[in-house]
Amino acid sequence: MGILLGLLLLGHLTVDTYGRPILEVPESITGPWKGDVNIPCTYGPLQGYTQVLVKWLVQRGSDPVTIFLRDSSGDHIQQAKYQGRLHVSQKVPGDVSLQLSTLEMDDQSYYTCEVTWQTPDGNQVVRDEITELRVQKVSVSKPTVTTVSGYGFTVPQGMRISLQCQAQGSPPISYIWYKEQTNNQKPIKVATLSTLLFKPAVVADSGSYFCTAKGRVGSEQHSDIVKFVVKDSPKLLKTKTEAPTTMRHPLKATSTVKQSWDWTTDVDGYLGATSAGPGKSLPIFAIILIISLCCMVVFTMAYIMLCRKTSQQEHVYEAARVHAREANDSGDTMRVAIFASGCPSDEPASQNLGNNYSDEPCIGQEYQIIAQINGDYARLLDTVPLDYEFLATEGKTAC
Repeated sequence: MGILLGLLLLGHLTVDTYGRPILEVPESITGPWKGDVNIPCTYGPLQGYTQVLVKWLVQRGSDPVTIFLRDSSGDHIQQAKYQGRLHVSQKVPGDVSLQLSTLEMDDQSYYTCEVTWQTPDGNQVVRDEITELRVQKVSVSKPTVTTVSGYGFTVPQGMRISLQCQAQGSPPISYIWYKEQTNNQKPIKVATLSTLLFKPAVVADSGSYFCTAKGRVGSEQHSDIVKFVVKDSPKLLKTKTEAPTTMRHPLKATSTVKQSWDWTTDVDGYLGATSAGPGKSLPIFAIILIISLCCMVVFTMAYIMLCRKTSQQEHVYEAARVHAREANDSGDTMRVAIFASGCPSDEPASQNLGNNYSDEPCIGQEYQIIAQINGDYARLLDTVPLDYEFLATEGKTAC
């Protein structure tokens, strides 16, 4: 019976020890002053255990202070000092590591990683671990020179390439690039950045280069000397040689770029197109079609304007004839009325009792009145002088 109780107790302890998540945190970690550091805190996810709360605390005096909290509402940074400098991982399940950037000397302290899970039976389990963060001023290490080019340090002329100088230590780190000179002369400074860029590289850039790195702590460090070689490209040389010949005969030059249409210019200045495939005369046909349409539009507009002008002229001519005819008719009527009032006639005297008689000759008065009437109508209606003569003759004959 005692053995059975012992086995049950051992099984319970085993479940309690290995059936729950376990945090893994290093005892201490060192970060560079003015640099970045990652404080690991991980656990192995278990089925049925749900993470509900994550805390990071820092020891300030005798009591720990919460600087980060993650719950169902999101991430919350509790101290203004860490705003913009603190981040906690969440992409990988079981990883709640703390990242601090731009370390200061007073960031050195004890940090506590605390995680709370909800168990399958609805209870909560809390685990926490403490680690020590040490901040130190790190001297700059010896810089190394690298290149991302697949050619290494021997490249063809015309290629865009850069050399990288990298060193470890407390930032900020300043870099200087130098190029060795012949005859034991002093190296010349060529750049003051970590990247030495050639855009593009030419043969004159060939030589021996090295870089230096200097930080807040320690002395200046020098990299190894690298030999950078730029080889002249035969293809580029051939292109440069053929370039003047091409410029002397611009009308005979043809493009080497393969396109769907290769445009050329002939001596007469007309634009044409040649193609290796079907549809060879399509551009010429299109040009002829456009010209034909333009001509048709011009001729149509000219014809319409001419027709409108002719119609207007005919209308004016007809109107003039009608007005002239009306003027003639009106002139005769007025003439008859004047004859009836101013000249003796064979009509009864009773019809002339109310008229005013004149002692002057009748023919002269009639001529003046008719000439004045016809002159007015000639100016208004643009009639011809023949009407005047015709009316004048009638007047004389009537009198």
